[in-house]
Amino acid sequence: MNVPAPAGIATLIVYIATIPAANLAVTHIGAAPVGLGYTAPAGVYLVGLALVLRDLARETAGRRAVLVAIVIGTALSYVLADPGLALASAIAFAVAETMDFAVYEPLRRRGLLTAMLASNAIGLLADSLIFLKLAFGSLAYLPGQILGKTWMTLAAVAVLALLRRTRRVNA
Repeated sequence: MNVPAPAGIATLIVYIATIPAANLAVTHIGAAPVGLGYTAPAGVYLVGLALVLRDLARETAGRRAVLVAIVIGTALSYVLADPGLALASAIAFAVAETMDFAVYEPLRRRGLLTAMLASNAIGLLADSLIFLKLAFGSLAYLPGQILGKTWMTLAAVAVLALLRRTRRVNA
């Protein structure tokens, strides 16, 4: 088994941390505003960040390492957060990750940012639908979930695009 480079390990650690952190935010904070008059479970921003971190971890550490990270993050979430919430999160994550892989892998040849945007769109929708139904028995937060995760995805992709552009200019 190949050991990821330090950047890959760092990305995996931050990615793993977002999983229980998102569930802890929902458990201890509840709902949070996401803009345009919508609210969502407070972990929405962390999950949106996790979507981008997952793709970066896939790039720097590989697919297998990301799958292991999902298991570790889910286990930590189960121990640290509400177990029912962690289970709903784990099921939603598993389905969303599978759908994400199916979209990300073929689009990666067209560029990292293109693959991220497309796969995150599919992943955030699947994750939101499944998580809300299992965790709350309702889709009342769906618009807020989608909006909050979209904000984070767009912000992260914008930062990545800016970093790439800065590197090209300074090279």
